Amino acid sequence: MTKIISYQDFEKVDIRVGTIISAKENFKLKKPSIVLEIDFGKKIGIKKSSAQFTKNYKSSDLINKQVAAVINFAPKQIGNLISQVLVLGFPNELNEPILIEPNQTIPNGGRLF
Repeated sequence: MTKIISYQDFEKVDIRVGTIISAKENFKLKKPSIVLEIDFGKKIGIKKSSAQFTKNYKSSDLINKQVAAVINFAPKQIGNLISQVLVLGFPNELNEPILIEPNQTIPNGGRLF
């Protein structure tokens, strides 16, 4: 059953759009990932994330893609990297993540509402 939350709870989660400016595969972890640098605009800046979606994406295909990410979670140690944001996606039929992307170009840093 889905837990019901208040709108005020939703407002605490800061989901922003950013453009991937760097993507490098990291095979040093148990589950391979891609280390991303994402530009969230002048106010937020460039943040790093480690995302486990090597099954559906190549690093070179991710450059200049816009993605949605939670920017206000505490940083998380993932192997030898501190992940600063959580990139968002939905599972496909194989339970592998598919990125959430706007279907139009949005200014970096735009907040989901």
